[in-house]
Amino acid sequence: GFGVRRPKLPILGGDGAGRVVAVGSDGDRFQIGDEVMGIADGSFADYAVAKAAHLVIRPANVPVEQAAAATTSGITALEALTKVGKVSPGQRVLVVGASGGVGSFAVQIATVLGAQVTGVAGAANLDAVRALGAVDVYDHRTTRIDEIDDAFDLIIDIAGRNPLRRLRRVLAPTGTLVIVGGEDGGRITGGIGRNVRAALLSLVVSQRLTAFISTTTTEFIEPLADMLADGSVTSLISARTDRAGVADALALLEQHSVAGKTVVTIGAES
Repeated sequence: GFGVRRPKLPILGGDGAGRVVAVGSDGDRFQIGDEVMGIADGSFADYAVAKAAHLVIRPANVPVEQAAAATTSGITALEALTKVGKVSPGQRVLVVGASGGVGSFAVQIATVLGAQVTGVAGAANLDAVRALGAVDVYDHRTTRIDEIDDAFDLIIDIAGRNPLRRLRRVLAPTGTLVIVGGEDGGRITGGIGRNVRAALLSLVVSQRLTAFISTTTTEFIEPLADMLADGSVTSLISARTDRAGVADALALLEQHSVAGKTVVTIGAES
């Protein structure tokens, strides 16, 4: 949906953590030797180039693999909950796709912000979701979304397969639905069909139905790094590999066989 007929970013690798070895004209926030975390295109390589606005100093007490796995998913969850979802303490929040990269952070961050979280994931990952802070958990294979007996103030839907009508049945009359990304395919809409339908429907119903793509700036990376540093959130890492295992790791990701994140160690950072 965002690269039209081909991937917008054809070079593999996005998240990363490592050491600054050179600084460009816009990188005066950093010095050579700084340990950083953030987003760098092509981060599966020994060297990757990143915009200064996409990096922050890695907190000294945050292990490099924790930092490397955090940024994209963490800032997406943080923005979905705060800037878009406007979560507040005491609210009931449903996270659909709670064991994935974004979902695992959404469960933790919503809990830190004082919400009561319910998570939906696969049966094998329910214990992990509960350990992240979810009060209630449901297996998406045995419980349909609209079979959950509750009315949620905020739904963060990352799984991309639930029809809007089902989500709306468990959304409070003035609640907010946040669709993260786009995953339902479509020859015309290119994977953002539900997003478009939600925006149109939101014009005529009392519920707020939204969708968004995360913003990559230090506005969200810095508070995420702070949460990692104080231990209130952590990267759920289910697998580790080296560069030779990247293809297999990506194949498992496509099959939705990964809980949380897979870390790839490159060169000296291993």
